[in-house]
Amino acid sequence: MTRTLILASNNAGKLREFASLLAPLGLNVEPQGAHDVPEADEPHPTFVENALEKARHASRLTGLPALADDSGVCVNALGGAPGVLSARYAGEPKSDQRNNEKLIADLAAHVDKSAYYYCVLVYVRHADDPQPIIADARWHGVMLDRPRGEGGFGYDPYFLLPELGLTAAELAAADKNRLSHRGQALRLLVEKLR
Repeated sequence: MTRTLILASNNAGKLREFASLLAPLGLNVEPQGAHDVPEADEPHPTFVENALEKARHASRLTGLPALADDSGVCVNALGGAPGVLSARYAGEPKSDQRNNEKLIADLAAHVDKSAYYYCVLVYVRHADDPQPIIADARWHGVMLDRPRGEGGFGYDPYFLLPELGLTAAELAAADKNRLSHRGQALRLLVEKLR
């Protein structure tokens, strides 16, 4: 029996990743936009608070269980920036190209290019769920100053995985789902759900 789960996002890249990872569990992932749910505010300074805000918002407006993530790239030389501001690092409107350009410019004077993607997932059974299920994970890499690869989204073309010699954008979708911060966090979440 397939159950509907609202993804508290309209990001097409995230929807593809979550739908692929959750389909084997009998979960049909629908973006919040399919239910006319506007994006929630993300006013908080932490990933977990923003994810919880988004999950509760989507669940409240649909009456369905909801899953939200807050994720971003954290660059060590920049004190963890862009962090929770990853999607809006270069300001509004959101733009992957402008975000990447700003990150590469900000990182140019630094020798340390180490970074990690961080993801927090929050699942709520209903909007007032007193026990949301939370999972988080990191995916370590190094930032490049030139893009490589056609896949992925966001900072993926600049995020090199040294042990593989590939950027996140050069990975096959199945490999990315298995290795990524989001994939790792989702596997932890699924374990908790069971």
